[in-house]
Amino acid sequence: MRYRALGGTGIEVSTYCLGTMMFGAVGNPDHEDSVRIIHSALDAGINFVDTADMYSAGESEDIVGKALKGRRDDVVLATKVHFQMGEGRNRSGNSRRWIVKEVENSLRRLQTDWIDLYQVHRPDHRTDIEETLGVLGDLVREGKIRAFGHSTFPAEDIVEAQHVAERRGLQRFRTEQPPYSILARGIESSVLPTAQRFGMGVLTWSPLASGFLSGKVRQGRAVDMNSGRAKLTPGRFDPELPQNQAKFAAVEELARLAEDIGCTLPELALAFPAAHPAVTSVIIGPRTQEQLDSALKGASLVLDDAALDRIDAIVPPGTNLYHPDGAWQHPALTDVAARRRVTGERAAA
Repeated sequence: MRYRALGGTGIEVSTYCLGTMMFGAVGNPDHEDSVRIIHSALDAGINFVDTADMYSAGESEDIVGKALKGRRDDVVLATKVHFQMGEGRNRSGNSRRWIVKEVENSLRRLQTDWIDLYQVHRPDHRTDIEETLGVLGDLVREGKIRAFGHSTFPAEDIVEAQHVAERRGLQRFRTEQPPYSILARGIESSVLPTAQRFGMGVLTWSPLASGFLSGKVRQGRAVDMNSGRAKLTPGRFDPELPQNQAKFAAVEELARLAEDIGCTLPELALAFPAAHPAVTSVIIGPRTQEQLDSALKGASLVLDDAALDRIDAIVPPGTNLYHPDGAWQHPALTDVAARRRVTGERAAA
């Protein structure tokens, strides 16, 4: 396992980060088995574990807390806040009111006194970014978190947050966690260069493109729509949908490339984001021990220029073959009122 510095925090993390979204009701409901998988990852040299409050409604954090008993000091622990937790108003978002409450819930579930990296899971344009920066800085001073970051922020929101922190003398976001894979390279044009400009650490998620690069999703092969990622996001796997056909075609070319360089398709997929100079760590999200073992086999793989050039020819830099974030879209796109002038406005006669 290789290790890199996490932005300017001085914290060293493994180039693979263990993502735990699939531990709990959404993926693997067996707590003991999930704990064994976490221990296996730690024994293999992974020292970076990422979870979130909303993964299986807090169950993932519960499992991680059980797994880290007696090993907490050796692990860089990251979790996230933003999405709705339970019923009722004001139980989501990036407000001071919610973050102050929810960080306590995460600490309790994780059975720890501190969180190494506390991340805002998505932007919240209803909340002034200064409000969010202020409460996160307070949590650092209180010793409840060591550093804070954000996940899946557009480049313009990253810049705004950095500038507000500088102008107001506030602590700043240290990391970004974006989706990044061979099939979803859109962040190369703006998010990654912006993160580099501000010296931020980057931990990327969905390197297997929601399972499309797992080696199990191929042209002419039936997809099990009742399990794994296909069950969560069926629209991404239906071969009859035109937007998926380009993905199936790219996967066939990438499989040939993997065979030519002597690795598996998943190993190729995991090595790709790690090759970008802006990326600190690649999040792997196994549901089973077999999936973890498969991911770990490629931990030492480094792609040379020839392999990266062939990838560029299959999926050009900066290109998304699908929208990688199924949980959030920018309100400028989803809110009709944000895209159209007031109905009563009339053109001059």
